[in-house]
Amino acid sequence: MKREYLKKATLTAKSDASEVHETVRTILADIETGGDAKALEYAAKFDRYDGNVLLTAEEIEAAAALVPEKLKADIRFAHDNVKRFAEAQKATVSDVEVEIVPGMVAGQKAIPVDAAGCYVPGGRYSHIASAIMTVTTAKVAGCGHITACSPPRPGVGVAPAIIYAAHLCGADKIMALGGVQGVAAMTFGLFGLPKANILVGPGNQFVAEAKRILFGRVGIDMIAGPTDSLILADATADPHIVATDLVSQAEHGYNSPVWLVTDDRVLAEKVMELVPALIDDLPEVNRDNAFAAWRDYAEVIVCPDREEMAACSDDYAPEHLTVQAEDLDWWLDRLTCYGSLFLGEETTVSYGDKATGTNHVLPTSGAANYTGGLSVHKYMKIVTWQRATREGAKQVAEATARISRLEGMEGHARAADVRLAKYFPDEAFDLTANG
Repeated sequence: MKREYLKKATLTAKSDASEVHETVRTILADIETGGDAKALEYAAKFDRYDGNVLLTAEEIEAAAALVPEKLKADIRFAHDNVKRFAEAQKATVSDVEVEIVPGMVAGQKAIPVDAAGCYVPGGRYSHIASAIMTVTTAKVAGCGHITACSPPRPGVGVAPAIIYAAHLCGADKIMALGGVQGVAAMTFGLFGLPKANILVGPGNQFVAEAKRILFGRVGIDMIAGPTDSLILADATADPHIVATDLVSQAEHGYNSPVWLVTDDRVLAEKVMELVPALIDDLPEVNRDNAFAAWRDYAEVIVCPDREEMAACSDDYAPEHLTVQAEDLDWWLDRLTCYGSLFLGEETTVSYGDKATGTNHVLPTSGAANYTGGLSVHKYMKIVTWQRATREGAKQVAEATARISRLEGMEGHARAADVRLAKYFPDEAFDLTANG
């Protein structure tokens, strides 16, 4: 057997998938029909909040005053890193022109969407970093209007640090509205907001389902499930650091899978020995989440060699992938399926989650098989255009007419015919489908 499971998960992310579709569909339909009033009704029910939905400049300033200067400096540091990385990403997309045939020019143009809706979780944890990750990339992309939306806490409102981060990063409006009602308000353009062209940001199962239902009428970054993380480690890895990193990601939630894949049984057994005490040492909420995640979703897998370790990792296609092993360049070249890669003990998922500059909104539940995470490109439409001289389009028109007739699309063929007849009245063309 190539892979040996020292610990096997009893559940998967799909095992816990709740039947929330009908609930979310009903809420969305209610809000689309009932508008602002219905959204406020759901806010009172679910958020237990009756304050301002759209924060005023004075409320933003008051919230900023509550944020300690040291935390403000950290937020500014993280924002600067994310902004510079997003600017570098944007520079990889450029407008192009190509002369396909003499006189026929085709081109590509990158156009940012006009309005972005950024959802920032604020329930169990205040996700300051999500405000930085989503709003900053939208701003760098050039979106015309950015709404940041975060669930308020009863009697308190949105966490001041989230408000400060969203404002610093360029949000045009900050909305105190959570869950499905927040997503709906951005999509339907409630409270005087423009209708969002794209929704981004992580959220709970109700937020994810709302994005799934609305996709098509609005763009989305991805449909995100519980966060997941995998560590590839060999005999050179430090068991304490490996165990700490696993626990640090398990605290996200009771259903957040963490996986260790190694070719060293001694390391695997030591990590399994260390994890329980590290979990016990966490604060209560974090401890409860990490305990359940480790018990029900975690796996420890021993492979015969590094090639099988890499193959195993690619099969899992983790959201976060850490390598704590020798020959990091080999792993960078070999690995193909992950949301974000962390090479070496000197980096960790926590860095990427908060302040490195790479985005922490990433594909989960194996979606890294086909997509990457949130980037400045998600907010941009890559569109094409063309222009031609009459002579330049001549050969294209002939080919178009013949291909169209072969397909049975006579109307398409005639759009080419009339141009050839107008531009080259003295020439005869064979525009039949069969030669």
